[in-house]
Amino acid sequence: MSVKDAVVTRFTNICKERGLKINELANLSGVTPSTAYSMFDSSRRDVSIITIKKLCDGLDLTLKEFFDSNEFSNLDQEIK
Repeated sequence: MSVKDAVVTRFTNICKERGLKINELANLSGVTPSTAYSMFDSSRRDVSIITIKKLCDGLDLTLKEFFDSNEFSNLDQEIK
């Protein structure tokens, strides 16, 4: 799994647990819905750490709490 896929999976799981839609996550986080939706777009390869931080802030999660998850345990090598 790539880092971007892990980030998307983690946010997807958190949103499901909390009963949130992507649009609601954006509103909680102070980012535009298009910014949040673009992260979930499979054609986009990268996601900004600033966007991750803002989304975590909206969820009242620290970056440590966000990244301390199984999704990030066995990531694929990004340098090919």
